[in-house]
Amino acid sequence: MQVENKENIQLSEKDRQFREFALNANMWKVIFKVCLPLAVFQVVNHLFTILDTMMASHISAQAVSTVAYLSQLQLMVSAVGTGLAAGSSIKISEAYGAGDFELVKRRISSLIAICFGIGLTVVLMLPFAPVLLRVTGTPEAFIEIGSRYFVISLLSTVFGFFNNVYISIERSRGKSKRIMYLNMGIVILKLSLTALFVYVLHGDITMIAVASLVSQIVLFCIAVWNLARKEDVFGFSFRFITWKKPVVNPMLFLSFPVIVEKIAFAMGKTVVNSMSKNYGELTVGALGISNNIDGVVTNCQNGFQDGGAAIISQNIGGGRGDRALDAFKKLLIINIIIGIIGWIGINVFIEPATYLFANSTEGYNADFQQTIIKVLRYDSFGSCVPLGINAAVMALMFGFGYTKLTLLINFCRVFVFRIPVLWALQNFTSLGSESVGIVMAVSNICVAVMSSVVAAIVIRRLRKNGKI
Repeated sequence: MQVENKENIQLSEKDRQFREFALNANMWKVIFKVCLPLAVFQVVNHLFTILDTMMASHISAQAVSTVAYLSQLQLMVSAVGTGLAAGSSIKISEAYGAGDFELVKRRISSLIAICFGIGLTVVLMLPFAPVLLRVTGTPEAFIEIGSRYFVISLLSTVFGFFNNVYISIERSRGKSKRIMYLNMGIVILKLSLTALFVYVLHGDITMIAVASLVSQIVLFCIAVWNLARKEDVFGFSFRFITWKKPVVNPMLFLSFPVIVEKIAFAMGKTVVNSMSKNYGELTVGALGISNNIDGVVTNCQNGFQDGGAAIISQNIGGGRGDRALDAFKKLLIINIIIGIIGWIGINVFIEPATYLFANSTEGYNADFQQTIIKVLRYDSFGSCVPLGINAAVMALMFGFGYTKLTLLINFCRVFVFRIPVLWALQNFTSLGSESVGIVMAVSNICVAVMSSVVAAIVIRRLRKNGKI
């Protein structure tokens, strides 16, 4: 199919077929076709973090705490790119569903240009990384061990900006399997390099960051190759870069709350990590490991969230509000089932799973393992099912463009339900390191209740306005 406008751009037959499929096929089939590969991608991508943590724990228990702490600071920076990609992809999907293919191309080209500017800004920050670490209250022990790790991680984040945009573009056009295959290859490369640097060359955590950087550069080169087709609707072209408000503003307005939300969330987790130091540095590592193990489940649910948001926005663009609501209902069922299975699995295999993280070149650390277990039992109870519910609601909010509500919900998750609760536990109870697990459970359950109430209000309003 070829579309003639002011410019000659082409929509491939596969892209045309997928658009028809997303707007008219059985919704169960649409969800599993789009979301299942993304869920696999999210889980495999999460293995980056888990295996980084395992390999860091092989170096030392302090190294794993350093990686856990600095990773949250890195996420604060990368939140700009991931938030921009997440918000902009919704408007790209909406234009795709509406059949406005020139708008799709203009938004993609302009989005990539914006990412270039953001990446350049981060590069200019690199010489000031140690100052940034001290300003954020990073312990001197972590700065001494991890300052070079942090600098290289920031450079990796720059390439990650472009890669996140590329992944969001492929998600918008339904190329979920391509995303999965690409990331499987990148994971294999990343793990091979990390194993070489840590186990063979006996490198420190800096080399873990180098492995991440190399893998991001490889994915970046693949992205450039696939986006280089100027005639393709989903390709990049300098001629289609524009700063006109109808093209750029909807992406920025939708993305800004997502960016603020992700920065605030990462900042909040940094505050929690800092507060967790009161129970000892190993508690920070235990919390990071607990989050990583839970993340196998929650990232699977997030894959359904990402794909579901794209499906919902495409159907809204195509004037199918009824199908958009149907997608949300099915996503909710799927995520609850995943959460139940995941929670059972974590608690059945909790001993051998945590044992892997308690071994290092310094020997087996039984106290570290027991700390992880204490935190994880509470954390998994409050994460697997509640965050699955929250992920389905986030897909609904993103799909309909209510990113300000997602900002409100996730802001409350950290700054209302998490940090104040942890402060209270520290000051008014005699509980130990299990406090950080309790506070994770409380905050995640509370946010699931809050997001459910918000979803009910939004659906009622949409029905009243005749949008669904």
